[in-house]
Amino acid sequence: MAKVEKKTYKYVLFVILLLVAAFVIFPIIVVAMNSFKSKLFISTEPFKLPSKTTFIGFTNYTRGLISIGFFKAFGISLWITVASVVAILLCTSMLAWYITRVKDKMTSFIYYGLTFSMIVPFQMVMFTMSKIANMINLDNPIGIIVLYVGFGCGMSTFMFSGFIKSIPLALEEAAMIDGAGPVRTFFQVVMPMLKSTAITIAILQTMWVWNDYLLPYLTLDSENRTIPVAIQYLRGGYGSVDMGAMMAMLVLAMLPVIIFYLSCQKYIIKGVLAGAVKG
Repeated sequence: MAKVEKKTYKYVLFVILLLVAAFVIFPIIVVAMNSFKSKLFISTEPFKLPSKTTFIGFTNYTRGLISIGFFKAFGISLWITVASVVAILLCTSMLAWYITRVKDKMTSFIYYGLTFSMIVPFQMVMFTMSKIANMINLDNPIGIIVLYVGFGCGMSTFMFSGFIKSIPLALEEAAMIDGAGPVRTFFQVVMPMLKSTAITIAILQTMWVWNDYLLPYLTLDSENRTIPVAIQYLRGGYGSVDMGAMMAMLVLAMLPVIIFYLSCQKYIIKGVLAGAVKG
């Protein structure tokens, strides 16, 4: 009887997860379908597959690429995302190692302060932050990386700290006995063991930075638009929107993150459990 109940539970869970997956994937499919239709048919037949009448090929893609300067925006988004994620991983992993191994009031204050920062909504500080960023010249593709490190360090440090607590201290002591200093011990002993957590954090931070709209919109000028900011310029005067080109550009904006996520997804659960459960 217990086996029958367990089997039934698995089937029910599978159906529920299948429905959730369909609910998440459906909007992406709709956007992809409509990227090959003309503006008229996007409005009148948004949920139908492209047909001989509605299909216009890659016209929306070529128009969108030219209209928003997609390749320049892509390059800026790529630079900001890669540089920010690398900086977040490097800075927060070292910080997590320090505050985990050094137990005093200062490290405890830093740890709980970063944990508290995760519950503070960006909207509460965005206007003050954008003003200060302008005053200290962080409103450019290089300065914005500092802002992303600041906003991303809370969750990243928390996850790294959770995993570092599970690393035996004897490994680090053995390395130091062999003559390794703190820097060498971290990069040759600790960092390799943080691989699964680091990849998980990289995936989460990449999706956040790549898709972020508010921070680049508030801090960067019109010459340094990221993809999310550039896409909104497809809106014309009096509320008109080039829906065909917008759908096409949304597809191109989603592709890099989807490919990156699919290639690294096997590390997500492993890294989340390692960073949030152990210790």
